[in-house]
Amino acid sequence: MAGELAGKVAVVTGGSGGIGKASAQLFAAEGAQVVVADVDEAAGEALARELGGDALFCRTDVSSREDVERLVATALGRFGRLDVMFNNAGIACAAFPDFLDDTLEDFERVVGVNLFGPMIGTQLAARAMRDKGIAGVILNNASIAGILAGQAMMTYRATKAGLVHFSKSAAIDLARHGIRVNCLVPGHIRTPLSSFEDGSAPDTARALTSAIDAIYLSNQPLKRRGVPQDVAQAALFLCSDRARQITGVALPVEGGVTSGDPVNHLSDILEARARILGA
Repeated sequence: MAGELAGKVAVVTGGSGGIGKASAQLFAAEGAQVVVADVDEAAGEALARELGGDALFCRTDVSSREDVERLVATALGRFGRLDVMFNNAGIACAAFPDFLDDTLEDFERVVGVNLFGPMIGTQLAARAMRDKGIAGVILNNASIAGILAGQAMMTYRATKAGLVHFSKSAAIDLARHGIRVNCLVPGHIRTPLSSFEDGSAPDTARALTSAIDAIYLSNQPLKRRGVPQDVAQAALFLCSDRARQITGVALPVEGGVTSGDPVNHLSDILEARARILGA
């Protein structure tokens, strides 16, 4: 389908790179007037120019209520309405120590960006939608780390788990205004955040990517590493009228990682049994 967001205004936080950039590009291609929000001014301005038309950039630190207030006001001042709020911005922990050695010194920053940011973004966008009588859409970007328990990055995991629960609760609370709230749960998507890029020489970078891919795919049923455009397509669907009866969902975009263990343990058990019994 073409023009799925025609006539609509969409804000994308964390919009200058990765999933945010892919989503902003797709939303614009589908007819939306896009406001790119990010702390990276150079990349954000460049993307707004690339999108052309009425696209614009608004420097935004989502952990700042004042910044998010200015972001929503910018969208309303320029376009007169707000139909889609994609709270995509997120950061990882600064380091990945064993929990007992974690200083938690980045706790406030990670919570501020990953949880407070989407919460205040949801609130302010929903107020604008309600006041203008717009049955809008709010989409939050979580992670499989918020669904599956695991080691390290405890603050990150806690914020993403909180974001999933918040999104469901907000969907219930805002339904009376006709506002839909959903949540994406990406996993193993090829972005700078998940690829541990360190500026290595090309050959070293390729070797690192290959090694990391093998680890990621070891617990993923679909043996294909996802890319930002995969998540953007899911975002487009949830923000479009095709999903007009969908709210309160946490949609995994992760090749089946959260579905269960892809290893055939029964086969391994039977092979071990045969070896031991000599049969």
